[in-house]
Amino acid sequence: MATMYDLIVIGGGPGGYTSAIRGAQEGFKVALVDARGLGGTCLNRGCIPTKSILHVANLYRSLAQGEEMGIIAKDISYDMSKIHAKKDEIVTKLRDGVAGLLKANGVDTFKGFGSIPAPGKVKVVGEDEQLLEGKRILLAVGAVPMIPPIPGIDLPGVITSDALLEGTPKEIKHLLIIGGGVIGVEVASIYASFGIKVTIIEAADRPLPLLDSEIGRSLAMLLEKRGAKVYTGTTVKKIEQSGNQLAVNCYSDKAGEVTLEADTVLLAIGRLPLLEGIMREGMELKTNRGIVVNDRFETNIPGIYAVGDCVSGTPQLAHVAHAQAVSAVCIMAGKQPEVDLSLIPNCIYTEPEIASIGLTADAAKKKGYAVKTSKYLMSSHGKSMLEGLDRGFVKLVFDTESEILLGAQLMCGRATDLIGELTAAIVSKATASQLARQIHPHPSFSEGIGEAVENFFGKAIHIAPQRLSRKQQES
Repeated sequence: MATMYDLIVIGGGPGGYTSAIRGAQEGFKVALVDARGLGGTCLNRGCIPTKSILHVANLYRSLAQGEEMGIIAKDISYDMSKIHAKKDEIVTKLRDGVAGLLKANGVDTFKGFGSIPAPGKVKVVGEDEQLLEGKRILLAVGAVPMIPPIPGIDLPGVITSDALLEGTPKEIKHLLIIGGGVIGVEVASIYASFGIKVTIIEAADRPLPLLDSEIGRSLAMLLEKRGAKVYTGTTVKKIEQSGNQLAVNCYSDKAGEVTLEADTVLLAIGRLPLLEGIMREGMELKTNRGIVVNDRFETNIPGIYAVGDCVSGTPQLAHVAHAQAVSAVCIMAGKQPEVDLSLIPNCIYTEPEIASIGLTADAAKKKGYAVKTSKYLMSSHGKSMLEGLDRGFVKLVFDTESEILLGAQLMCGRATDLIGELTAAIVSKATASQLARQIHPHPSFSEGIGEAVENFFGKAIHIAPQRLSRKQQES
């Protein structure tokens, strides 16, 4: 007789394996079906591989520029094959760790493509075919790179981030990146640090258009300082072969028709949910650029849930998938979710790092808040200077009346670690006065938070007081 599972999870990424393990912790009999490698996109083709290579790229750039710090390193070179081999070693260790955790928690793991042929059933097609039965099915099938309908998009040399990070590393002399979002700017940072020619094409007026405008503009200046070329307000019309190069025909708001040549073109304009073949004909999931779920992560089909990148309107971030997975299983177990899903840290691993949480000043004003922003520039900050970091800042957004912290935008060293402190502050509705009671260690990047808080009251020690104009003094 076939095993009856309490929960069958399709997809082994952060949303999938977290759901499976948390389900087992709640006493469920759990099966996990995965076809593309435990850990999903984040571990195999995204977060971890990218950050592994970014770490090496930043190290290489630091050594190449080390003479001003007193390091004399001549004839520095790199071996991209070894860099990728180290990346693969890290990925394998982490993937094996996920497999070990699933086994330790008693989760039955099935390797193969999972689909739903009927309510309560999951067909697994791998080396052989199996049919699983379960009371609940959770979809955590992730997303794949979006392929835009641009003529010439299928030419050799036009690749996605998946292709860039998997397999034998590509020999690239000039990388043209279509899209200035998170993937685009992180990849640009990698290749620019290695001294490879990089061009970014972004349709908006700045890279990272969904973040605070100061972040995008500051990053564009930093990338250009490091040799990258950033075209904003520019759209791609077509790609053509031009000898051994690819000619990318664009329209720029500033320059009109522009043709740029590169040997490799990276598509980095976003990702789409991977839903093909999941449901049998006649079982239609409600979708809107992803699976539509209610506040209990239930789809329109009873007994089927969804979390992570495949869900409509969900930020495609590993920590969001993890948080949704924990919440969904809590709900299945009849408990209240443990995580506040309304506050999502956004982290970008350029150098300096970028992180944000909560509302920007503009967003807060649109919601009706009277806003006061408080900022500290990190360019004159001790830890930033001794580590040779370029321009950066800590910006905090407060409600003027209550002094409650509404949001934070950071561009500085360790920003992706510092954002945890500010996330906790926003979750607990901390005020500027409460935050000012905290002592930050010296020297540390976290001092920037303390200075920004003190600047809310006009009492920051390391910010020169603003001089009032004669008119202001007279008034």
